[in-house]
This record gives sequence, structure tokens and C-alpha cells, in this order.
Amino acid sequence: MSLSVDAMAEEEVAPAPNSFKPPGAADDDAAGGGSGLPATQITSNSRVNELLECPVCTNTMCLALEKVAEFLELPCKYISLGCQEIFPYYNKLKHEARCNFRPYNCPYAGWECSAQGDIPFLVAHLRDYHKVDMHTGCTFNHRYVKSNPREIFHCFEQHFCMHFEAFQLGMAPVYIVFLQFMGDENEACNYRYSLEVGSNGRKLTWEGIPRSIRDSHQEVRDSHDGLIIQRNMAIFFSGNKKDLKLRVTGRIWKEEPNSDTGLCSLTL
Repeated sequence: MSLSVDAMAEEEVAPAPNSFKPPGAADDDAAGGGSGLPATQITSNSRVNELLECPVCTNTMCLALEKVAEFLELPCKYISLGCQEIFPYYNKLKHEARCNFRPYNCPYAGWECSAQGDIPFLVAHLRDYHKVDMHTGCTFNHRYVKSNPREIFHCFEQHFCMHFEAFQLGMAPVYIVFLQFMGDENEACNYRYSLEVGSNGRKLTWEGIPRSIRDSHQEVRDSHDGLIIQRNMAIFFSGNKKDLKLRVTGRIWKEEPNSDTGLCSLTL
């Protein structure tokens, strides 16, 4: 068998397959398809990339921090005010919206006051900044006029804020008087109060539970949770005079659990 000169030339110049690999080099499959990275590293990087990639826009990092946050446990942001609770991130946000240690908003009606703080701070703020009258005792007998519609009462080592406001009930102008407890709802339910307004042998009365200052005065007013006085009746109680003068009397008392029955009894 003989070969032509041309065939022999081709055989001489044809490149041999490259079978040389550096010592310790892995096969292409083991090395990740020729990428130069170990297969385990490529797999790990792919998983990280999937975690960091938004499934909608495919941009990296859109959802990464949110996914990481799911595994974090963080203290309540009101830890400096006394809260010692620790929560997963999203439970933390829900807790902080209702945390008993969160600061209170200023309860002064009719103002967009941004003051926040604990109860001692707000009592001093109402007295010094808003010039609200302060009274000690659980009974009251006050004459209200439009220029002096708010009072603070201190009894049972607690503070209560009284509001007297005018608003529209449908088309009719009315007034409402109500008390708010300067503390949380779970404490407010331990107290009761009564209000009475009248003259000339006629009177209107109200008995209720003081709402917490966690509820804004607008919320209390708009729920009609207080003594409502029609304007024509208020004028009548004022002696049919244009200047509104109403004498509001009332008292505050506490309900204590009965140790034998577990029911509440009145402390006058």
C-alpha cells in the first residue's frame, strides 16, 4: 500500500489533538464546563445569584435584603424605653405598632401638636406649653366657656384629660364632653366616669369608660363616645345667653377585681 505525496504532506501538518493537562487539573465536567472554577463553587454561586435576583425584573439585589431579613431576630426599637422583646423582622414591625412602651402622642385637642413622650412628660407639656388647667381629686364641678375647654385631673395616681368640643352632628351643631385616660387601653378599662350638665331643674347625664389617649380625640369625638349636648340645649343651660357657659360636674372611680369572685367592685 502506498501513499501519495499530497496525502503524506497533509498527515505531517495535521495538528494532533491537545491531550496535555497541567498536573492536578480536573476534567471539563468536573471543572464546571471549562470555566476554570470548581463545580461546587459554580453551584454555590448560582444559588446565591438566584437568591439575589428579582423574579419579575431579573435585577439582582431587589429582594435579597427582604429575604435575609426573614431570618433575622431583632429587638424592639423601643428597647431604650423599657421593651425587652425580640422578634423576627416582620413580627417586629407588627409588635412595634402596638408596643406598650411606644411613646404617646400629645392629646391636646384642636392642635396638630407633634410632641411625643411618656405620661410624665406629656402632663408637664400640657401644663406648661398648652396651659391646660390641672386639678387633683376624683370629683369636679367646673364652669366651661369656649376659651377654657380642657382640664387635666389627677386621681388614683393616674391622669385623666377632659375634652369639651364643638362639632357638627349631621347638620346640627353640638358639643361633646368626654374623658381620656392618660395610659393604655388595658388600664383605661379599669376606670369609670360620669358627667352631668344642666340648670333650672333639668340635666343631661353620661356614664362611660374613659378612652385611652392612644385614640386621638377626633376618633373619640367621631364615635360620639361622651356626653353630647345639642347647641340649643347648651344655650338653654347657659341662661339663653349668646356666651356659652355650662357647669359640668362629674366624678371618676375605679373598678377593682374581687379576689373571691373575680368580678369587679366599685371603689368610690
